[in-house]
Amino acid sequence: MDRFRLTEMRFIKRIVVGNDNPQNIRTEAEVQEAMDLVNRCLSGTPRGFILNVEKCFGLYNIGEHQVVLQYAVYHLCFARKPLHLD
Repeated sequence: MDRFRLTEMRFIKRIVVGNDNPQNIRTEAEVQEAMDLVNRCLSGTPRGFILNVEKCFGLYNIGEHQVVLQYAVYHLCFARKPLHLD
């Protein structure tokens, strides 16, 4: 079984899952695509490890409406860059 060693990690990928920009609202399909990428990074080869997860939300006024946007940012690290991230 491989052990996680931070000193061996050479590549970090930042993946945003959710809506982080009120000017560019992502569709449900785009959010699901980002989550699928996170799952592929954690289960594929080379296997990724979660360094950090930022959970954020924002309250925005757009015209007369108040909108709450929630998103998570996954910081995934790898010993080498996976080919599927090119």
